[in-house]
Amino acid sequence: DYYELLSVSPSASSADIKAAYHRALLASHPDKRDHANGLSKFVDIDIGLLKQAFNTLHTPSLRKEYDAQRSASGNSRGPRPAQVISLEEFEEREGPDGTTWAYPCRCGGQYVVTEDMLDAGQHLVGCGSCSEAVWAGYELVEDADGNAS
Repeated sequence: DYYELLSVSPSASSADIKAAYHRALLASHPDKRDHANGLSKFVDIDIGLLKQAFNTLHTPSLRKEYDAQRSASGNSRGPRPAQVISLEEFEEREGPDGTTWAYPCRCGGQYVVTEDMLDAGQHLVGCGSCSEAVWAGYELVEDADGNAS
């Protein structure tokens, strides 16, 4: 996983990725190794692999393709939510597929919660436009018959 290799999160900026790449190169250099400061994890890293990770994550089109492939293959450990947002703060919308709730992301995209997600008890919601995720806070309430709603 390129994010793990460079020790950055999937929501890291290009500047963060570049800085992490330079730290990894420096830490893996035989004359610059600093075992005392915990940078020894890069000692046996293939420099070609570091370059490939940097190039992939620093180039927007390659990063988008890598993220899509990573998500499809299930290699993602799941994003860490940026914040917790109550479902009450989401905008409720009625549509042909039922009710959805939307909340704006800082990138301009939206977090969308569907009825199916509510039924499944899924709280982690990813933005449709970037790799950011939020924790949508809500509770399933049981009616008198014991059915969750």
